[in-house]
Amino acid sequence: MNGITQLLAGAGAASWEILLDSAVYILFGFALAGVVKLYLPMEFIRKRLGGRDLRSVARAAILGAPMPLCSCSVLPAAVTLRKQGASKPAVTSFLISTPETGVDSIAISWALLDPIMTVFRPIAAVFTAMLAGVLEILFGREREAGEAAREPEDCCAKGHCAAAEDPPAAGGKVAASLHFSFVELMDDLAGWMMFGILTAGFVLAAAPDDFFTRLPGGGFGAMLLMLVAGAPMYICATSSTPLAAAMILKGLNPGAALVFLLAGPATNLASFMVVRDFLGTRSAVIYYAAIALGALSAGLALDGLYFMLALDPAATLGRAAELAPEWVELTSALILLALFGATYARRWRGMPVSS
Repeated sequence: MNGITQLLAGAGAASWEILLDSAVYILFGFALAGVVKLYLPMEFIRKRLGGRDLRSVARAAILGAPMPLCSCSVLPAAVTLRKQGASKPAVTSFLISTPETGVDSIAISWALLDPIMTVFRPIAAVFTAMLAGVLEILFGREREAGEAAREPEDCCAKGHCAAAEDPPAAGGKVAASLHFSFVELMDDLAGWMMFGILTAGFVLAAAPDDFFTRLPGGGFGAMLLMLVAGAPMYICATSSTPLAAAMILKGLNPGAALVFLLAGPATNLASFMVVRDFLGTRSAVIYYAAIALGALSAGLALDGLYFMLALDPAATLGRAAELAPEWVELTSALILLALFGATYARRWRGMPVSS
């Protein structure tokens, strides 16, 4: 019993440290997400994704990368793009780059990972998205027999998924931006962020320091394992970051962590069913094959970069968090916990999250 108590206490302490290190960057990322959503609305994106060519694929990948949409809320956005005339290659590219990265996940990457992974992660997401679009151009069909036109089922049954909508016009731009960031987007992601932070704390407390170095197959074997582990999960880009950082500290190679960061947010069982329904079976296979090939290629490239630079990834993690004074970290953590509490209070009362 004492062992379990010590484990829980250690996991709690580690989770609190992660929250302290990341809270200020999470708040900054959420605030920036509101600005991006306000000035990069869906209507702007719709008009630029109609072509079945590399230009439309590149636009979809680049425009989707900063958007604060998780793997659930990106689905209705993608259906809207498709109905508005976006091509399958562009929609496929958008479906991958958008949940794999975003301004909120970049901010927490800076806090918990290191500058190399912070920069490499969105680049890898755009690369994977463009790979999917190119494969769709080469092997897909613009109209596939049996392609469904119906709306996807709401896989965010407990969340609002308002991230897929344009921000409200009432109340002014600042009010709309803040409402989207700290009410709508927070309601979508709060639960999964807490899951990521608490799970990371448990991994740090329970796993031996060399736990992931014992995996068979070396670095590439670990990448395959992370690909298989991440594929069926529903975990957003922001909440997967503390878990990836914890696994690196326990011996996981950065390339395998990147595979998890790319595959986890972009793939889950619900999204596969929806993609198959509204893009077709062939496109769904292309979608998952591109994620696997892109994530593994990016993981190998990242491991090669660390090797060339002779850097120990575990030694460079979390350095950015040291830049903030302790009082700023504590204040930010308390504010973030208050926002989490407000989210669960709204859910408990059954209140709508948008005005």
